[in-house]
Amino acid sequence: MYAIVETGGHQYKVSPGMQLDVERLDAEPGALVELDRVLLVAHEGEPAVGRPTVPGARVRARVIGEVKGDKIVVFRYKAKSRYRRKTGHRQRYTRLAIEEIVEEIVAG
Repeated sequence: MYAIVETGGHQYKVSPGMQLDVERLDAEPGALVELDRVLLVAHEGEPAVGRPTVPGARVRARVIGEVKGDKIVVFRYKAKSRYRRKTGHRQRYTRLAIEEIVEEIVAG
């Protein structure tokens, strides 16, 4: 069973038991987070595709903590003028442990 969820402007394919780094969320380590923007849920049989989201579907995840991504080097340079600036950036992410995918049947 897997699901496609959207958080922080990105889409991720998740399944129970996996760990995932998402854009930084305002949550404490150990807190339970529900991702409700579920775009697709697939298990045995036909996948449930949302328009744009699957009604009643949620992904429950536990916050492990905050991690930093790889360093990105930013180098600015102007030819023939001796202008050089080298800076770096490390994006912060929230690491989630996916616990379960909940798909409730919504009448309608």
